[in-house]
Amino acid sequence: MSSNTQLIEFLQHELAVSPAEINVLLHHPEQAHAPLHMILWQYGLITLQQLTQVFDWLDAQI
Repeated sequence: MSSNTQLIEFLQHELAVSPAEINVLLHHPEQAHAPLHMILWQYGLITLQQLTQVFDWLDAQI
């Protein structure tokens, strides 16, 4: 399973980001230049606290 797939599963299951929101952002032009979690935060789809959870999760994956 790719790390992006694992991140998407984390976002959906732990932070309740909808598949529709993720799908839109995956096809967004900015996605090529910024990580998905940063775009979610930039557009207000996750809070700063949730962004911190993502960073903690990413650190645990290493």
